[in-house]
Amino acid sequence: MLDAAELALLGVSAGVKLLLWPAYHSTDFEVHRNWLAITASLPVGRWYYEDRSEWTLDYPPLFAWFEWVLSLAARVWDPRIVDIDNLDYASESCVAFQRLSVMLSELVLFMALRRVVHIGGCTTQGKVAAALVFLSPGFLFVDHIHFQYNGFLLGILVYSLAFALEGRDLLAGFTFAVLLCFKHIFMYIAPAYFLYLLRHYCLGDQGHPKTIALQLSKLGLVVLAVFAIAFGPFWTMGHIGQVLARLFPFKRGLCHAFWAPNFWALYTFADRVLAIAARCFPDLIAVDISQLSSSTRGRVGDTRFAVLPDVSPQVTFIATLAAMAPSFVLLIRSKLTPSRFVQSVVLCAFASFMFGWHVHEKAVILILVPLGVLIARSPPKRVVRMHAVLSVAGFYSLLPLLFGAQELIPKASMLLMWVLCSLNLLKVGGLSAWQCLAPIERLYIIGHVPLFALTELVPGIFGQLQFMPLALVSVYTSLGVGYSWVGLASAFLLKPKDP
Repeated sequence: MLDAAELALLGVSAGVKLLLWPAYHSTDFEVHRNWLAITASLPVGRWYYEDRSEWTLDYPPLFAWFEWVLSLAARVWDPRIVDIDNLDYASESCVAFQRLSVMLSELVLFMALRRVVHIGGCTTQGKVAAALVFLSPGFLFVDHIHFQYNGFLLGILVYSLAFALEGRDLLAGFTFAVLLCFKHIFMYIAPAYFLYLLRHYCLGDQGHPKTIALQLSKLGLVVLAVFAIAFGPFWTMGHIGQVLARLFPFKRGLCHAFWAPNFWALYTFADRVLAIAARCFPDLIAVDISQLSSSTRGRVGDTRFAVLPDVSPQVTFIATLAAMAPSFVLLIRSKLTPSRFVQSVVLCAFASFMFGWHVHEKAVILILVPLGVLIARSPPKRVVRMHAVLSVAGFYSLLPLLFGAQELIPKASMLLMWVLCSLNLLKVGGLSAWQCLAPIERLYIIGHVPLFALTELVPGIFGQLQFMPLALVSVYTSLGVGYSWVGLASAFLLKPKDP
């Protein structure tokens, strides 16, 4: 049974999200509506071939079946939603159905966070941290305005982490395998799962060969069964190649529509600065003028640089793997606990975000949610500090997704209220998160205020440099994200704490 505080949280959440129904929605709204139509109108064998719309199905099979389940209700709600030829359909009934589907599916996240709170003994810190995750600007901006189902998917991840914290490793592995078959972006944290389950579940403390073989077989069969159920039908139909081609379209460039706040944003900005400097010092800096526009081109296409060396997917893979080293070190240490596993998941997600290929700015939520699980378990002061810096920078970096004038006040007020609650309600040793921050960290957080004024209120001052506001947001938030990555890695490795 839910207690009064949990019911109040659900009520506040529902009220805020209902108020956001009339807000702007991105092309992702039509993407998911089209997927409803595809799964409702076509046989399974045609799902990954249908291309009447440019928004083709490119998520793994379990998410396709999730859309199929939703389509059953959509057909009753408004049959025009699942008409495959009814492209760009966005009537009031369609908007209401899709918004409601996000709200209801997000209850998976609520229940998963509730489980984490109970594992930690229902402490005040745990309840506050869980509430902050559930009401985070990331979900409000990306799911309930922009339009996606991240709350539902990350709810499955939190369930998997909760099972690991309970010592139920096999169930944690099963749940994560299910999650991978819903959305393959979670491959970013698969190395942490692989090493943890191999060492903690399969090898264990006994190390007896028969025990190891049995545990390894059980884990392997569970994971293979999940993938067989998800991908097996497409394999038997001879369509697995088409499915994989949709899931991994390597024609996209290094950076997304605007630079996600990671290392490559700083690299791209440095290339812009050097290109400008080349005009003053043409004999010192060689520049390829033809490539100056490629890093602002948007959703697809190669990103080419005017001065710095071009970056290939292979380079980002090597850089990402190297950046995962702190996560691997945590898992290789002699004393391995579930809490360290969650820490390694955070660092693994961080490495992929910082150095991955074509990283979406929205992927910062994949770091912040498992970090929120750690915050709910009475972490040390330094972790709380890094969480404060990362959450402000990460959520602020999402503001450009909501570019309409009508979203200006709602997005600013929601972010400001959340930040104030987070900095004041999260506590360590009787001190609020704000009181724990170092002076430079406080200054950095406050710096988002003039950044907002410059890029959101008077963007016209940049004249023909229309991309400059986005670049400034990406670069400034990249500094905070990078700082928190280094801070968390050192906090986990140098002063590990197992609540």
